[in-house]
Amino acid sequence: MVYSFYEISWFFLIYSFIGWAGEVCVAALNKKKFVNRGFVSGPFCPIYGTGAVAFAVFLPELKGNLFFLFLGGVILASFIEFSTGALLEKVFHKKWWDYSGIRFNFEGYICLRYSLLWGAFAVLLIYFVNPFIASVMKLLPEMAGTILLWGFGVLLALDALGTTLAIWGMQKRMEQISQLTEGMVQVSKILENAITVRITRRMEKAFPALEVKALKEQGRQKEKAKVFAQGCSFYKLASLFFIGAFLGDLTETVFCLITTGRLMSRSSVVYGPFSIVWGLGCALLTAVLYRLRKKSDSYIFIAGTLLGGAYEYICSVFTELVFGTVFWDYSGFQFNLGGRINLLYCFFWGIAAVVWMKVLYPRLSRWIEKCPVKMGKVCCQVMIVFMIGNCLLSALALGRYEERQRMGGGEETVSEVDAFLDRHFDDERMERIYPNAKIVD
Repeated sequence: MVYSFYEISWFFLIYSFIGWAGEVCVAALNKKKFVNRGFVSGPFCPIYGTGAVAFAVFLPELKGNLFFLFLGGVILASFIEFSTGALLEKVFHKKWWDYSGIRFNFEGYICLRYSLLWGAFAVLLIYFVNPFIASVMKLLPEMAGTILLWGFGVLLALDALGTTLAIWGMQKRMEQISQLTEGMVQVSKILENAITVRITRRMEKAFPALEVKALKEQGRQKEKAKVFAQGCSFYKLASLFFIGAFLGDLTETVFCLITTGRLMSRSSVVYGPFSIVWGLGCALLTAVLYRLRKKSDSYIFIAGTLLGGAYEYICSVFTELVFGTVFWDYSGFQFNLGGRINLLYCFFWGIAAVVWMKVLYPRLSRWIEKCPVKMGKVCCQVMIVFMIGNCLLSALALGRYEERQRMGGGEETVSEVDAFLDRHFDDERMERIYPNAKIVD
C-alpha cells in the first residue's frame, strides 16, 4: 500500500508521540519520577517518527514475505538509529544514548536486542497498526487535519530550533569556563534568554551525559584548522563524495564493457561522469565505518554488506517513488529482493567496504589533506554548487522525459521550461545517458 504525504505526515507525528510516551514511561520506572526524555521540549521523539515513516515508505512491498519484512525492519531501523546517534555526537560532541553495556552492541549506538525489537515493530506496523491509523484518519476532515498538521509542524520546528540553540549555549558556557584564565568570558544574550535556559535545565536532567568536553574539542578544532579536511570532517566527506562518484561511474562503465561488450553511460546526472549512488555510498561508508577502520577485515565486510544492501534498497525505492523510474533491476539474479538488491552485489558492497577502508581511503585521505586549506575549501564549495545544480537539472530532465513517455507524443509543450528541456534533453539524449532506466507506474 502506498500512503499519501498527508498520511505519512500524520504517521510521523503520531509515532513521535508514542515513542516519547514510551521513553517517559521507561524513565519513570527506572528513576521513579517524570523525566522528559525527548530531544525537543514537547511530547515528541522525532527519531521514532522518522523510523515509522521509513517503515511506511520502504517496507510495504515486503509485506508478502514475513521474514524479509522483519529483516528489513531490523536493518532499516538500525541504520536510522546508528546514523542519528553518530550525527548527534558529531554535532554536539557527546553520545545521547549508549548501549555499550548491552551484549552484541555496535559502537554503543545500536544493539541486537533493540534492533530485533524494531524488526518486530515493523511487522506490527505494516500489517496492523498503519492500516488502522490510516482508516481512523479518514474520519477527520482533511482540511482540519491539514491545519492541525501545519500547526504541530511549526511548533515542532520552533521547539527543535530552541533545543538546538540551548545545547549550543551549553557548549558555549563550557568554552567560556575554559577561557576564564584568558579573560575572554562573554555571555551570549541570544543563547541565554529565559526559553533556552529552561530548555537547558531540562536537557541536563534528561541527558546528563550531554556535558561537553570543551577543552579537548577546542584543541582538536585548532589543530584541524591547520590541515584541510583532517579526520572525518565535512570537507573530507564532500571530497570523497566527488571522488567516489567519479570512480564509481568509471568502475560501472568498465564492468559493463567487460560483461556485456557495450560501452554505455552509467552516470546519474546529465553533466559529467558522476554516479550519485556511488558518491553517497563512499561518503556514507566512510562516515559510518570510520570508527571501524582498525577493526578486522571480516568485521568491516559484514558491516559493509549490511549497510550496502540497505543503502541500495533505499535508493531504489526512493528513485522509483520520486522519479517514477527504475534505474537497475536485479530480477534476473538469484537471491534478489524485489529486483532492488541481490546477495551477490551485497557481498560486493562488503568487499568494497574492506578495500575502501583498508586500501583506498587511507591514501585518498592523505592526498586530500595535502591540499592548501583555502584552495581546498573553495574547490569543494564550487563543486557542491555545481553538483546541486546538476542534480536539480537532471531531476527536471528525467521528470520531463517521463512525461513524454507517458504522453506518447500526443501533447504539445505547455511551458518555456518544458520547451528548454525538450530541446536540450530529448529522448535520444536521455536514453543515451540512462540506458537502463525503466518508467514504472
